Amino acid sequence: MAGIRDVAEQANVSIATVSRVLSKPETVAEETMKKVMKVIELLNYQPNAAARQLRLSETTTILVVVPDITNTFFSKVLRGIESVAIENGYQVLLGDSANNAERGKGYLNILRQKKAAGMILLTAGIEAKIVEKIALEYPVVLACEYLEGVNVPTVSIDNVSSARKATEYLIHLGHKKIGLISGPMNSVLGRDRLKGFYQAMAQYNVKVEPELVQEGDFSYETGFNMMLKLLAYSQTPTAVFAANDEMAFGAINAAEQKGLSVPRDISIIGFDDIQFSAIFKPALTTVSQPAFQIGTKAMDLLLRLMTKQRFSKTKTQYILENQIITRDSCQKHDQ
Repeated sequence: MAGIRDVAEQANVSIATVSRVLSKPETVAEETMKKVMKVIELLNYQPNAAARQLRLSETTTILVVVPDITNTFFSKVLRGIESVAIENGYQVLLGDSANNAERGKGYLNILRQKKAAGMILLTAGIEAKIVEKIALEYPVVLACEYLEGVNVPTVSIDNVSSARKATEYLIHLGHKKIGLISGPMNSVLGRDRLKGFYQAMAQYNVKVEPELVQEGDFSYETGFNMMLKLLAYSQTPTAVFAANDEMAFGAINAAEQKGLSVPRDISIIGFDDIQFSAIFKPALTTVSQPAFQIGTKAMDLLLRLMTKQRFSKTKTQYILENQIITRDSCQKHDQ
């Protein structure tokens, strides 16, 4: 296969001239450019795109950092991001922080080394001051989660009101002993969904039993284990709000292992509406996030940053709609 040196020798020009013909043709005399292009065609020379991007300090790669690649919710967000990226000539590089802030910070070097044109963070696990600093130098968008007081374009739902809505749903079904398997308290999503739960319980004067509020980590395993813990108390709940679908699946299986029927003996509601929620047995009632739209909106905002389009001074945070999808895992409770 012909290389750039072969083109330069046959066209009787320098390698630098061939490089300028390919990268900055406006700086090369027309006669020289025609001569070089004729040789390129004759030799069927294929420029090394990766090397050319490095020389130009340009890239068509977008970096997306997720907190946990095993959480299937993010797959739909990623599909939304990629659909807009591909349409605009970009490719997506995925980084999994594994809920580790230090590991997440390591991905920032990809931006610093100019190996990515911009970054979408699907996690707020990296320190706010670090995100704010990197966003001053490079195009950065935050999606799914948010950082308080940081002026970075953000796309998410209102997790407080969504969790309040899920808890209200159980209250309206007649439940008074409601348990919660929350997300981790070091996560903004965990804290916000806990806050929404407490707001609904207070609004309807439903007593919160402290032992019926257990902290999970958004995994199936903690949903299973925390449900076993809830069922071990003398005052067992008649309904449980699990702060994501993975934990809800674990909670349902734990309840059934203890001989309980969902929803006849205990109602369970989840959060996210991942694809498996509709085919799980029983099909899961859950709060649906517009995951694909979160992804498309985040990529659209990143494109605007990369092309230096101005944002409205009052519109850098975008809150998308959510809804409760009612299925088979909840039912009315007779007092």
